[in-house]
Amino acid sequence: MKLINSVALVTGANRGIGRAFVEALLERGASKIYVAARDTASLKEVLKCGDRRLVPLPLDVTDPDQVAAAAAIAADVTLLINNAGYAAFEGAISAPDLDDARREMEVNYFGTLALTRAFAPVLAKTQGSALLNMLSMLSLVSLPMAATYSASKAAGLSLTRSLRAELAAQETQVVGVLAVQTETAMGAKLPEPRLTPQEVVNDALDAIEAGINDEIVAGGQSRAIHQAFTADPKGLQAKMSARLPQRG
Repeated sequence: MKLINSVALVTGANRGIGRAFVEALLERGASKIYVAARDTASLKEVLKCGDRRLVPLPLDVTDPDQVAAAAAIAADVTLLINNAGYAAFEGAISAPDLDDARREMEVNYFGTLALTRAFAPVLAKTQGSALLNMLSMLSLVSLPMAATYSASKAAGLSLTRSLRAELAAQETQVVGVLAVQTETAMGAKLPEPRLTPQEVVNDALDAIEAGINDEIVAGGQSRAIHQAFTADPKGLQAKMSARLPQRG
């Protein structure tokens, strides 16, 4: 799809990759961008440019009522970007309880599923609409120090592939974005070097405009890791498995 004159909704738009998506979409000529966050007060920095194309939208992707309200308000969306995410960086066994694991699945898997279900009829109204899901290279390999986050992103990848098949009949393009650690509040907990949000976003939006209907690997560092995974999946997993959670 062409991004010029598109109407986008970006979840988790208040910082990091979400904010970079908003800035890039403005540059690429989107006619309207719903900037969504759980607390719209956190959108202050995003909105300070005063661009009238930005529409703040309160949205907790784990809240069914807010998801339904968002689909009713943003009924003109042609591009849905499921960017909101949560990572606790806990081990599967060493975590004190299951609370963070459940939240990771609620945000990273069920939130994406719920929002896509709500917006599928909206996207169906426009021939050539698109859905973009922010995934992770941890969709493919597991990192023990982020065990349950890895599991939630693996579930997100599987979901993305199923959504692509189901939405094909309405001609909605579905892109899943695989990336390594990025220079964000979340990514700062992972080792350097890190991608910039702009690297990830530019590759992701280029894929949308190119009509790619598949997963894409965003950023040079991600592509190097993906190449290593493709060449020797078990070898890369063995290296990742050495990064165990830090105990008290």
